Amino acid sequence: MTGSVGAVQDRQVALPEDRYARELAFLAAYDEGARPPGWRLTPRAVVTFVCGSGDEVLRASDGQQTVVARKFVGDRALVERCVVTLAGDRGLLLVGEPGTAKSMLSELLSAAVCGTSTLTVQGTAGTTEDQLRYGWNYAMLLAKGPSRQALVPSPVLTAMTRGAVARIEEVTRCLPEVQDALVSLLSERRMSVPELAGGEDGDGTVHAVPGFTLIATANLRDKGVSEMSAALKRRFNFETVGPIGDLDAETALVRSQATAALARSGAEFAVDDTVLQALVTAFRDLRTGRSAEGWEIERPSTVMSTAEAVQVASAMGIGAAYLGTGRDVVRSLPGHLLGTVRKDDPADHARLLGYWDGPVRRRAEGGAPLWRTLWELRDELA
Repeated sequence: MTGSVGAVQDRQVALPEDRYARELAFLAAYDEGARPPGWRLTPRAVVTFVCGSGDEVLRASDGQQTVVARKFVGDRALVERCVVTLAGDRGLLLVGEPGTAKSMLSELLSAAVCGTSTLTVQGTAGTTEDQLRYGWNYAMLLAKGPSRQALVPSPVLTAMTRGAVARIEEVTRCLPEVQDALVSLLSERRMSVPELAGGEDGDGTVHAVPGFTLIATANLRDKGVSEMSAALKRRFNFETVGPIGDLDAETALVRSQATAALARSGAEFAVDDTVLQALVTAFRDLRTGRSAEGWEIERPSTVMSTAEAVQVASAMGIGAAYLGTGRDVVRSLPGHLLGTVRKDDPADHARLLGYWDGPVRRRAEGGAPLWRTLWELRDELA
């Protein structure tokens, strides 16, 4: 490893605030309009950062110019509603199927609004209330007693004191009593620390400064979730993030994400566009239960998400770069699909075979060369 520890170039995955630092700095100078309290960009600039400027070259008053890249492939109106929610007094809850880029969207929004996406709590069945509120440095607590110096703030408490965005991943996997710790935070915008009451810290109440807000995510298919209370639901604006509707847009996203993944592995992405489109087509067919031609398909129980399509494309690219030739990429596709499909229910294996005996065979009979090759590779699924 070269460079200093923690340097951006030494990270496997760069934070959005680091990866897009130049765009964020440009947009701060480009749009000098009104900003909500504590925001680094205007709401309009946040939407542009997430959705891109298309082919338009943006020119700032100081002479700088750039084209802002599109980062989230989805409905612009959805992003605009998210930004409006964050500018108000309600929390934002992004819900949807796994792999629909809810976390990525929350990271991008956080980076644009407050400059950091790292104030995050990962929700699990083992998440405690302390992880949403605060803990203690027990050595300092024993030595000096309760004090601000001995307090170990949670990411949420840190966001409150900085006027930043806190992120809670998979909030519905937290137990109900843990979730309920958020109710007063989102309504009263303050957190009580009883241990500090009566000392130099007054009544021990920590008040949120302007700019504080919260983004949470939840999967619609997550098993073992805890139902949110009606009180907590009222304090969130729910926005559903759906799968990408356009085949070409999804293919382009899979290509770009897989290319970036291979670059981190020190290899070039060398999967033919025709193979990549067949991969994305198969994912979309199995995800919706209907082929592009309108043929009915038995859907597997697993979620055929875009995120998993990226993983398969990356694996195929790594195989092509290190182990074989273009022909080997095609031969690996059935096995990779089987590995994706057969996760939750063994019967999904039969459903994938049914897909091969249906749309794959019919496309092969229609004369499509790649689908004919895939049909000939049916035995790979055995």
